[in-house]
Amino acid sequence: MLTIHNRHPAACGIPPACSTEAADLYIGYFENRHGEQWIFTFDRATCEARLQGGDVGWASAHPVRDGQVDGLILAPEEAAWLQACWSATRA
Repeated sequence: MLTIHNRHPAACGIPPACSTEAADLYIGYFENRHGEQWIFTFDRATCEARLQGGDVGWASAHPVRDGQVDGLILAPEEAAWLQACWSATRA
């Protein structure tokens, strides 16, 4: 249904492969005007939310708690998108 190509250099690592075949997985995608990409995932079975981004290294999965992620500074539009993803998983 949707194919997204990695816009980050090889040094950022291999981007995650996400699939909605598992009905318990919510996936959100964001790309800003600079081509910086983020993927939010929420596992409904475990209630675990993670944020991954090319600029911070695709291999790093940052836990999201209460719509916030520790250790990352997000631009206002990125933070707004993350809040929208978080709200969608709480509906």
